[in-house]
Amino acid sequence: MARPSHVRRVILCIFGLMVSAALIQAADTDAPRGEWVADVAHKVLPSVVNISSTKTILVQRSPLFSDPLFREFFGGRIPQERVQRSLGSGVIVSPDGYIITNNHVVGGADRVEVRLADDQVLMARIIGADPKSDVAVIKIEAQDLPALAVGDSSTLRIGTLVLAVGNPFGLEQTVTMGIVSALGRSGLGITDYENFIQTDAAINPGNSGGALVNLRGELIGINTAIFSGSGGSVGIGFAIPVNLAMHIKDSFLRYGKVVRGWLGVTVQDLSPEIAQAMMLKSTRGVLISGIVPGSPAATAGLQRGDIIVSLNRQEVNNASALRYHTAELTPGSRVAAGIIRERRALTLMVDIGDLSESRPQEETFTISDNRFLAGATVGELSPAIREHLRLGTDLEGVVILEVERGSPAEATGIRPGDVILELNRSAIRSLAELREVLGDLSGRRLKLSIYRNGSVMSLTIMG
Repeated sequence: MARPSHVRRVILCIFGLMVSAALIQAADTDAPRGEWVADVAHKVLPSVVNISSTKTILVQRSPLFSDPLFREFFGGRIPQERVQRSLGSGVIVSPDGYIITNNHVVGGADRVEVRLADDQVLMARIIGADPKSDVAVIKIEAQDLPALAVGDSSTLRIGTLVLAVGNPFGLEQTVTMGIVSALGRSGLGITDYENFIQTDAAINPGNSGGALVNLRGELIGINTAIFSGSGGSVGIGFAIPVNLAMHIKDSFLRYGKVVRGWLGVTVQDLSPEIAQAMMLKSTRGVLISGIVPGSPAATAGLQRGDIIVSLNRQEVNNASALRYHTAELTPGSRVAAGIIRERRALTLMVDIGDLSESRPQEETFTISDNRFLAGATVGELSPAIREHLRLGTDLEGVVILEVERGSPAEATGIRPGDVILELNRSAIRSLAELREVLGDLSGRRLKLSIYRNGSVMSLTIMG
């Protein structure tokens, strides 16, 4: 009988041969073994640039600066502002000088410099920066630049070999190799729209905005973040899918702003309990719990209780994925929505709307006849408001839009952006329910349950 150590050696040898064969096949090149990585890197490196940006930050003055001692210490010159510097990478995506990078590299910058692979330094202007996706587009005045070929991130598979290329800190470019560890990563709190490519290729500080490429040298992602407690790479890096980055670039160039698609549904993830109750075989998909009247979803015939499993041929596994795929679509485009209705698979065609043009179901109104909340303007949780406040689709309530200064509402401690969930233990899901509960209020105490900055708070006001 073979000893365990011999068995382990055999297994490791077989595994090594399998990996080697996969690498040779993936390289799809006639270059000698070990040279294909260098060939891909040589092809990609000229397209990855270093970006240096500066931003002037106004400094809030402390009351201590009014003290003559402090004024004497600073020679009568009280610092009013400071300069914040940022370094990162970028990817040339067109021969005439358009570059994609991260919003956190150039967002709000007063001055942006780009250093090309040949050490030429050029000034850049910001075409647009989108904090919600952490994508930014800048432009340098140059021609015949080595633009990187753009791939299709929707065809990626877990296990695909990739290279992460950056140009950090103004040093020589860096190249690291790894695989796609996971797809569709969300819930990380990095951006509003999360559908990250996870890779174990090392992404270090300064590589933000650099390129994630496949073995054909095609851009498939924009490196954006690492998961690390120390600031160094620990084998968990995240990249923005190139399809989203290019959509945002095209939107900036066509509209001068980011235009996102809108479906007009309220959805929730399928828990095992819900899936079992609906006699479903898996929890893949999202359950429609509400539809905005007159929305694209309503016009297409989607119904409450339907389960969306795909949109535009992209799988929808959870609410975050639906939000991402919808936002990525161009308003006016006609796409297929795969749904399950009463355990039957259906396909409905949907004309995607414009999120910026979505409106609340009801008008807003200002409370004037309540001694606790008078002066508060409230509104429905429209898709646009949910988008702005980064609220989950399962949250129900009405939102505080404005609070009049010196009003009773201000004295209660509520703020714009708060979502009223309950009023004196009555659930508030719409303006109609709020009006009804306000009309029935009596007594000298008001108890509010509100959602604020990710937490649920209870306020009790005596009057």
